[in-house]
Amino acid sequence: MSPPRLACALLLAALPIHAHAAGKEPDPGVAPLLEQLGYRYEIDGDGDYKLIMAIEDDDRTQMVFVRSPVESYGRHRIREIWSPAYKADGGTFPAPVANRLLEASNDLKLGAWVKNGGYAMLVVKIDADAGAEALEQAITAAVTSADEMERELAGDLASDEF
Repeated sequence: MSPPRLACALLLAALPIHAHAAGKEPDPGVAPLLEQLGYRYEIDGDGDYKLIMAIEDDDRTQMVFVRSPVESYGRHRIREIWSPAYKADGGTFPAPVANRLLEASNDLKLGAWVKNGGYAMLVVKIDADAGAEALEQAITAAVTSADEMERELAGDLASDEF
């Protein structure tokens, strides 16, 4: 099944396009890329770019974060794109959920599932200096995979928490 084509939409229309809560400063290099792509966003308290993406041909949306911090490993500079799909009651994943996420990571072409607190997050890592096209592909991969996993784990196709 091919990923659905994503339409951009900020559902939090009451927020200004560049809302920024007091907190860490966003990476200024990300905003021009998102604007070039026509994506609306807000800045969260961690200084990350938060987008709410509409899933085309569906009434669903998916939250995605383009993280401001850049991680390094040797010469590699990495930017992460995160999208949540599951929240565990009490913070611990049931074994079947954890196993399913591991299995799903094996099948992904871009990204992997991680546990962040009580959340299952799809994390796509790209070169920190990647251009708009690579960023768009990473966002699309994160949103598509996370929304599909959210549907599966919720067991309710109408459920749309993220």
